[in-house]
Parts: sequence; structure tokens; C-alpha cells
Amino acid sequence: MSQKKIENVSRREFLVKTMSVGAGLTLGVYLPGCSREEDTRPEAGPGKAGGEVVAESEFEPNAFIRINSDNSVTVIIKHLEMGQGTHTGLATLVAEELDAAWSQIRVEAAPANPILYNNLFWGPMQGTGGSTAMANSFEQMRKAGAAARHMLVAAAAKKWDVAADEIVVRDGVIHHQASNKQARFAEMAELAAQQPIPQDVFLKDPQDFRLIGQHAPRKDSANKVNGTAIFTQDIKLPGMLTALVSHTPRFGARVKSFDASKVKAVKGVSDVIEIPGGVAVLAKDYWSAKKGRDALRIDWDNSNAFKQGSDELLAKYKTLADKPGSVARSDGDTKNAFQSAKQTIQAAFEFPFLAHAAMEPMNCVVQLNPDGCELWYGAQTNTMDQIAVAKLLGLKPEQVKINMLYAGGSFGRRANPASDYVLEAVSIAKAINGVAPVKLVWTREDDMQAGYYRPMYYHQLKAALNDDGYPVAWQHRIVGQSILAGTAFESMLVKDGVDQTSVEGASNIPYAIPNLQVELHSPVLPVPVQWWRSVGSSHTAFAVETFIDELAVAAGRDPLEFRRALLKGHPRHLGVMELAAAKAGWGSPMATGRGRGIAVHESFNSYVAQVVEVTLHDNKSFSVDRVVIAVDCGIAVNPDVIRAQMEGGMGYGLAAALSSKITLIDGGVAQSNFHDYTVLRIDQMPAVEVHIVKSEQPPSGVGEPATPVIAPAVANALYQASGQRLYALPLQLSA
Repeated sequence: MSQKKIENVSRREFLVKTMSVGAGLTLGVYLPGCSREEDTRPEAGPGKAGGEVVAESEFEPNAFIRINSDNSVTVIIKHLEMGQGTHTGLATLVAEELDAAWSQIRVEAAPANPILYNNLFWGPMQGTGGSTAMANSFEQMRKAGAAARHMLVAAAAKKWDVAADEIVVRDGVIHHQASNKQARFAEMAELAAQQPIPQDVFLKDPQDFRLIGQHAPRKDSANKVNGTAIFTQDIKLPGMLTALVSHTPRFGARVKSFDASKVKAVKGVSDVIEIPGGVAVLAKDYWSAKKGRDALRIDWDNSNAFKQGSDELLAKYKTLADKPGSVARSDGDTKNAFQSAKQTIQAAFEFPFLAHAAMEPMNCVVQLNPDGCELWYGAQTNTMDQIAVAKLLGLKPEQVKINMLYAGGSFGRRANPASDYVLEAVSIAKAINGVAPVKLVWTREDDMQAGYYRPMYYHQLKAALNDDGYPVAWQHRIVGQSILAGTAFESMLVKDGVDQTSVEGASNIPYAIPNLQVELHSPVLPVPVQWWRSVGSSHTAFAVETFIDELAVAAGRDPLEFRRALLKGHPRHLGVMELAAAKAGWGSPMATGRGRGIAVHESFNSYVAQVVEVTLHDNKSFSVDRVVIAVDCGIAVNPDVIRAQMEGGMGYGLAAALSSKITLIDGGVAQSNFHDYTVLRIDQMPAVEVHIVKSEQPPSGVGEPATPVIAPAVANALYQASGQRLYALPLQLSA
């Protein structure tokens, strides 16, 4: 990518403009309820928010659509595309209401601007996460498309002197049947820009959808296949230096001193500087920086370093679990219910630290200039990063320009509350006084050993069954670090000592249990942690769903029938469970050494059930052969994207179920790359079926909800095959 092209893309302002037909039209659509700045806008009138298209200095709209002179339609996407299909899904919403042809739709990532492109679920903040992209944009993007269509029709009606309601739009063509006049969007762009922006627009009835719910080729696939898609590693600026950082080997350690004499002897190395958390080596290219870093010698100060290991932490967690914690939910009287119970069952569950292990490690390009700072990377929490960078450099947030590129996966990692790797890149650029652009590159080892992790957790559960075999009491204690403590989200999501992300999936279990207590301990440790795909559900679903299975066995009931009886008040849970069970042939005989298991869970307002079939092998190993998934995620905007996310999310969770694990030894991470932090291999991927529940509910997330369901379904299947009940991840059968 040329420097000229980068500058053009990064500095483009998506504001309302009236342009000539030759230059195209930017339709900046200000829609009531779609902007957090609505109440602060001036009164409607000529040149104001309520009436005409005005100059950019007077009006800042939500700008999502640009109609180009070649009749293509560019949809500005405010959310990061990191493989989950956001560019395709959000573009579908606009194309549907605009009545554009799918082939004429282009996509472009939005710049960092929390007023125009805020995540409507997060307040005045732009960002992607929590499986919110589709859910928060569904109505907003449809309204943008409908408003643009309205203005184009109004322009055609004026030009042809016909009634607007006689005009139809289909596949990017505006047509008046009686006069047989028609025009492409681009032909009406100039006149459309002069039309009043509608304050109210009519959205299609779902029965009239032509694109929503249908197959639509992904908008990012071709570029990713042919190599033209731009990732951070593809950015090359004149004079750019590549930086690698030698990070602390233990959490909490500091640089005491370092010897750079051998580093500077490496050809291509330009500088060695100390930054918070380590020492950076800058060079003309990656390999020179890597060889330079290999030659660096650092004396670390471990006086305040963390020096414990996973085994020591687990022992402390077990001690904490024996004591009452902060109460996340309390129904009925669990104490008396347990005292009068005839049958009590207990279990404890162990979960290791986990790395995100995205295919593209962390990286970021920074260029300082007299007017501010410009960055290129896969930005997931655009506004948080923008504010953090501005604070570090003493700038205003609007002086920090962020070019949101494709990201090769994230699973939560790029949405770092501390903006860690972004600030690291900016710190390096600042340390050299901005004399050259800097590309920070993390190796896989950096990503594995110097990153942030899904916390380690320990769960302790106890349940009491009545004479009919159903649970009348349930106590669930969770021990694990708070993800939100010390972040901007703490005041909103940590209440009375309970981090909601630690207990989600446990404090809201759907099963009808009259006496229920959920408690939490959040030990404070220097191990850096943050959300991991499906967040709290990544561990709570396993504990809840395997324990429910154990209760079913204790009651002498089929696990499906047992759940069915306890889920009568939750039709969407029941719906996906029954669908998955039916499609999987639940109840049909299994051969010796084979087992079938089920699990159902809700996360991010989506409901997923999975039925798994496993086979035992002579050496006590096992294979996962088949997974049947049923999902209820509301209106299925792009069924193929949903299927892909169900398959991928399941596969990601299956890796954690089978082998992925971060182990701490003496305050450091033992694993370093994919040879010892193993993820799912292609030959381990089971046959997968995905069944989507037809729904008219608003769409909800699909990027994460399949991840937490697979591990308990596998564990339950293994019990059916082997008789062994497994309580720790990753799963391992005993000899």
C-alpha cells in the first residue's frame, strides 16, 4: 500500500457533503435514537440537524453510506472485522433497506469517532466485543439504508415529476413503471443530497426481506484469499522502524540494567531503549530487530516479582472455596434446604489460565507528527485506545487518528482495558521523539508469555435432591481473579464485591431450583487477566452443565429428560435443546466404547445446545467424532456466517477442552508457542452440523456463544462412554 493511499484512507472524514455526481454522494444519516449526542444538537431548521444537508462544519452525522460515481455503495463499518463476519453482516442490513444489489456493496472501516460510530450498548464509546456488533447495529444500519433510499426516491420523484410512492427500487435501480423511467443510484446522487434528511423512516417487514436471512458471499473473503486485505503487518511507511520488546520474564519484575553493546553490533539495528515493562530494540526490519533482541542482555530486578506457580495458586483457591464469598445470587433458604436433604452431591472443578492465541499476534504501527498521532492496527476498543494514547502523549483524543484494519483473530485479546500493546508501541515512538514511524511486532512467544490471560478458576458446587430426584438446593462458589477490577468498567459491572463477568452463566442459570446461592471470591494477583472468548461462561457453563448431568445420573434420569423438567419456564433453552437432541438422534443406541453427551447454555442473549459423540481408544485416549449444534440467535441475518461462527466457536472451545493450558511456574509462563500450548488441529475437528432456530426476535451475538457449550457436552459424553466423571479442563481420562 502506497503512502499516498494510506494518507487518503486515514484522513478521510465521513461527514455530510453535497458533491457533484462525478465525485459521488456521502449520505450522512442522522437518525433519532442512533446518536448519543442527539440531545445536544441545535434546534432543527435550515442548515440544522432537522432539515437540510449542510456543510460539514455545521453538522456531524452518523455517516454510514457513500454512493460512488461508479454506482457502488460503500458501507462504513464501525466494528472491527476480526474473522467473525461483521463486514458482511452489517453491510447486509444497509443493502436490505437501501434495496441495493449485493454485488454493488463495498465496505470500509470507520475511523475512530465515538460520536459518529459509538457502540450503542456501551454509551459514547466505539468498540467491538461482547458479541454486540449485530445486536447494537441492527436497527441503526437498517435506518441508515432506509433513509438513503428515501432521499434517492425523493430525488427521482422530483426529477421525473411523479409521486414518490409510484417509484420502486430494486437491486440498485430506481424505476417508475408508468413512465418507464429508471436510474442508477449514482445518477440521482447530486439531487438526492439536496433532499431533506428524513426524521422517521419505515423499515421493511421481515416477510419482505430479500437479503437478510439469505446466503450472501462474505465481503472480506476475496481480499483475504488473494492477499490484498490489509493487516497491520502489511503497513509500510517511509523510514519505518520495526520494534521488538524483551518483556519481563516474571509478572512484576523490573529492568535493573541492560547491556546493549552486542545488540548495536547487529546490522540494521538503530536503537535500544528502555520502556515500561521491558527493553525495545528498533531496527530497519523484523529479522534485524529479532537478532538484536536475541543479543540483548538484561539484569532483572525480581524483588517485587510474582514467584508463585499454578499449583500453589490452586491450593489457595481451594482454601478460599471453603469459606463464604460475596453473594452474587441468593434465592430461598439454602442452609435449611441442605440440612433437611436426604441426598447431597458435591463436586469441585478446576480451570487453568488460558491464552487467547489469535493467529495474528499483537502488533501496531505508530506515526507521531506535529499535529498528533496516527495509528494503524486491528483496533477493537477504538475509543479506549484513543483516550489512553492521548493521555500518554498529552494530546486531545481527537488528535489521535486510528485506522482500523483487519485483525487476524482476537478472542478478546485486542480489547485490552489497559491498551497494553498499543501504548507499548506509542511509548517506543515517543522515546525516539517520533523521528520515524514505528511498527511494533510481537512474536508468538511474546503473545504467549507477555500477554493477558483468561483467569484461572476453581468452582465448588453442592446440590440437594428431593424424593423425586430433582434439585431443591444449589450452592455454587467460584474463586478467580476479577477481570474488571481496576478498569473503567469496574464501577458499572462490579457490585458488592461481585464481578459480573466472573459469575455470568452461574448466577443466571435457568434451571428451576427453589433454593440457590452463588458466591464469589476474587483474589488479587499480579497476573494480568482479561476477557477470553465467552468470558465468564467459558468456565461457568462447564461447571453447571456437567454438574446437572451428574445430578441426573444420581436421580436415575436421562440427562435430556432431567433438563427438560427443569427448563419449563425457559422456552428458548428448551427449543435449542430439543432441536439438537432430535437432530442428533438422542436416545438411539451407541456401540461399546462410544458415548453421547448434551449441554445447553445462554450467553450474550443467544441460546446454544450441543450434542456430542465420542469414541474411546485402547490407550485411554478419545476422539470427538460428531457435534450437533442448535442455536437461537434471533433473526438470522447471514445464516452462513452464523454457521461459521458456531463451528469456529465450538472448535475454539474444544481446544480448551482437549489440551490448551497456561501453566505458571515460579511467576512465569511455562508455555511459549503452539508446540506446548496446543490448539485444535485439523485432524481433531469433528463432523459438525449446525441448525438455526427460525426466530423473529432481534438478532443477538454468535461470535462467542458456541464456545462454552462444547466442553461440558464432551465431558458428559465421556462419562457415558467410560463411566469417568471429569472435573478439570483440559479433559484427561485416567488409566
